[in-house]
Amino acid sequence: MVNSSVNTYFRLTISEQLNHKMETILEIDKDLLVWINSFHTDWLDPVVLIITKTSFWTPLYLFFIYLIFKKLGQDAWFALAGAALTILLSDQITSSIMKPFFQRLRPSHDPSIQDMLHFVANAKGKIYRGGLYGFASGHAANTFGTATFVWLVLKDRTRWIALAFLWAAVMTYTRLYLGVHFPGDILVGALVGVLSALTGYKLFRWLKERRNKKILADSSPSETD
Repeated sequence: MVNSSVNTYFRLTISEQLNHKMETILEIDKDLLVWINSFHTDWLDPVVLIITKTSFWTPLYLFFIYLIFKKLGQDAWFALAGAALTILLSDQITSSIMKPFFQRLRPSHDPSIQDMLHFVANAKGKIYRGGLYGFASGHAANTFGTATFVWLVLKDRTRWIALAFLWAAVMTYTRLYLGVHFPGDILVGALVGVLSALTGYKLFRWLKERRNKKILADSSPSETD
């Protein structure tokens, strides 16, 4: 009986400590967003509202595809398969799994913080708030996933490709500027993207190795009696 009571006490104590630490982390997350979001100017508002859209970066995505075909030749198709898996994983994990599971409100929908933030309205005067839930950031996952994958497949052929991470950083910063994500949403989303890219890269390598083994087997002289 005594041991049971002691075990229950320790479990409650550990649970309370974890809850306290989580509350502290969430408060830091909110304070950090308020600070980052406070740096805004009127002329930059419409610019950020444009560059935060994925469609705005379509030419860059096409440029990445061009580079892949130029540098990788016949391996480019394998790279596109890896890139497709990267985007599929990063998008679905954040949007279809994490957001409905954790149901963490975006700051733009969170009553405890939305009055402390600067939001941006479009030309029609409608404030951009994003969807209801924001953990984790799909924008961060997709952009960092793309940047990581492109870097992995091209780093030995194109030194400056690491600049793709600068693009990912700018893209995800717009989410903080607009007040539609907490920094924690961005960090976890970026991590999901990186891990998705590593998975996509493994697929790319596996497809290459499988093709090379087939070529080697076909080119080997057949044994005759």
